[in-house]
Amino acid sequence: MPHAVVTGATSGIGAAITAHLLREGWQVTGLSRTAPATLPEGYSHRAVDLLDPAATEAALDGLAPFALVHAAGLMRAAPLGQLDAAVGETLWRLHVEVAFQLADRLAPRMPDGGRIVLLGSRAAMGVAGRSQYAAGKAALVAMARAWAGELIGRRIMVNVVAPASTDTPMLRDPARAGDVPKVPPIGRYIEPGEVAALVGFLLGPQGGAITGQQIMMCGGSSL
Repeated sequence: MPHAVVTGATSGIGAAITAHLLREGWQVTGLSRTAPATLPEGYSHRAVDLLDPAATEAALDGLAPFALVHAAGLMRAAPLGQLDAAVGETLWRLHVEVAFQLADRLAPRMPDGGRIVLLGSRAAMGVAGRSQYAAGKAALVAMARAWAGELIGRRIMVNVVAPASTDTPMLRDPARAGDVPKVPPIGRYIEPGEVAALVGFLLGPQGGAITGQQIMMCGGSSL
C-alpha cells in the first residue's frame, strides 16, 4: 500500500486529493491545523501549523512516504499601492518555504521512483492584483524543475499542478469579498475532484515519465 503525505488535507483541494488517494488504496498522512471529524480507514492525521518551522519539523518525524503533495494554500489579493508586507510574507512562507522544508526532509527518505506534487496556480502566469500570491506560485515551478533535475537519477518525479479558480471553501472566504474570482472560459469553476484525479495520475505508475512540468488545469483561462 503506497503512502502519501498531503498538506492541507482536510479542506478544499487537499481534502479532495486525500479522498481520491484513499479510494485508490493509498495510506495517507494528513498535515493541517485541524483534524477531520472522522478518520477514514487508511488515514492518519498530524495536527500542525505549517507556518511554524519547529512544529512542522516535529510533524515530519518518522515519515518516509512514497509521495509528497503540498496542497496547503492561502489566497490574498491587493493592487500596487495597497500591498501588505506581512500578508506577502505569509503567502511566501506557506507556499514556498514550507515546500522547501517538506521536500528537504522527505525527499531523502523517499524510495526510488517516488513522487512530489506541488499545488500551483494559473496565477503563476500573472494576474492583475495578485502579485504577492502569483510570486509564490511562480516560484514553485522553478523549484520543481530544480528538484526534478536533482532527483531524476532516483526516478523521483516532481511536478506542479496549476488549476484556475477552483470551487473550494477558499473561493468563498469572506476575506476575499472584494476579489471575486473570474469564472474560466469553460463557464464554470474547476472542480476539486478534477484536480485530485490529475494529481492521482501523476502519483501513479502512468506518471512515471513526467517530471519538471507545470500542468495547467485552467478551463481555458491561460489561453
